[in-house]
Amino acid sequence: MRDSAKTIGNIVDKQTVAFLGSIDQEGFPNIKAMLQPRNREGIRTFYFSTNTSSMRVAQFKENNRACVYFCDRRFFKGVMLKGTIEVLTDPASKEMIWMPGDTMYYKEGVTDPDYCVLRFTAFSGRFYSGFKSEDFSVE
Repeated sequence: MRDSAKTIGNIVDKQTVAFLGSIDQEGFPNIKAMLQPRNREGIRTFYFSTNTSSMRVAQFKENNRACVYFCDRRFFKGVMLKGTIEVLTDPASKEMIWMPGDTMYYKEGVTDPDYCVLRFTAFSGRFYSGFKSEDFSVE
């Protein structure tokens, strides 16, 4: 796919919701709508905020395989990225994506033990546009 990083980056940046996939203890896929990534490094690494106590975090600690899907409903385009998730609780990672209004979710602030960062690292993807799909590798 020509200029995949730019095309996919544009789709990602315009979405307010991302759909994050995990694997449950029975081996079935689970999908969850998440707020858009707080930060990204190209189309390889994405950072999300979430609750440490969440079911999703428990699933990722058990099985780090994941996917994330971004959908541009206006132009009916989408991109699915496959990769792995790391649950980060170190102060530097938490501070990196912290936003002032986050105390609404994490009452104790950036040091709240129920606040953590999910770092998704993609290795491949599939792009859909114009009634066709295309697989690609993420470098």
